[in-house]
Amino acid sequence: MLYRSKAPFRLGIAGGGTDLSPYCDIYGGAIVNVTIDRFAFATIRPTDDGKVTFMHINENTCATFDAAPELPLASGLELQCGIYNSIVKRYNDGKPLSLELTTQMDVPSGSGLGTSSTLVVAILGAFTEWLHLPLGKYDIARYAFEIERVDLGFHGGKQDQYAATFGGVNFMEFQDAGRVIVNPLSIPDSLLNEWAMETVLLYTNKRRESSRIIEQQVANVKKNEKDSLEAMHNVKKEAFRIKQALLKGELSALGEALNASWINKKKMANGISTDFIDQLYETAMAAGATGGKISGAGGGGFMFFHCPGNTRYAVEKALGELGIGQIYDFEFCKEGLVTWTVND
Repeated sequence: MLYRSKAPFRLGIAGGGTDLSPYCDIYGGAIVNVTIDRFAFATIRPTDDGKVTFMHINENTCATFDAAPELPLASGLELQCGIYNSIVKRYNDGKPLSLELTTQMDVPSGSGLGTSSTLVVAILGAFTEWLHLPLGKYDIARYAFEIERVDLGFHGGKQDQYAATFGGVNFMEFQDAGRVIVNPLSIPDSLLNEWAMETVLLYTNKRRESSRIIEQQVANVKKNEKDSLEAMHNVKKEAFRIKQALLKGELSALGEALNASWINKKKMANGISTDFIDQLYETAMAAGATGGKISGAGGGGFMFFHCPGNTRYAVEKALGELGIGQIYDFEFCKEGLVTWTVND
């Protein structure tokens, strides 16, 4: 049998960074995000050869281990090894599992769409399908966060795991003691279609390492750095603003809100923007976009722009003429983590 899953990647519309501790523990965080029809996939094939094999297609990475209660964290496969170790310990009484796990993603790693967290959710989904684990959506999202952020010590916030698990358009609240509340926004299909039509998604062709930016944001909160904190507060306000605009069907308000959010986001830490990113942003705005931002921590990855009316075509042309990015076609996705079983 094959046990499969897929989980969608997300665009961080507003409030990004306010899901990081200690900011959300002290002030409370708020984020609006939406998932798109680009996915992380995972397939588990149980075996009886006493081996554990991990294959990650995107990075052309493969490793095989003797099945054991705990595997070493192989370079490039830390997520897979960490998830296996946790599943065996927590749900299989410490007894080794023999399997092949194959993973693949529709977007590059480190591209600002929550790639690593979405991949963790997809892998957990495949294990849940295989082992019939008693995990609901909140359980899976929280478990994915614990594995990635606590067990493996990877830097980042909380929104990605919940976005990948729940899917759709969500207003998320992050409180102290790790409490997360996911508020799905009821958006008509007609509005979702128009929103997607008015959005240009650009991959900068630059992978970024978010750890340094995230570490600086955390340090700024701990040091009570005034300008950075004020920027975080303003970014959070824009999340509430965009939430209301979407619920009222006022897409025209998105551009201004995104632009304000981007201006404040750049003040949260050094390296969020670069001369290269500023050039892309200014080009899009000059061609008719009314706002936009980096999706994710910053420094590279994906950018998106709000382009009302038919301005998307002029924006795409202007960005294409720069020759330094790649336009991605997409639609918004209302479904989160999906799992299923097939005969091998």
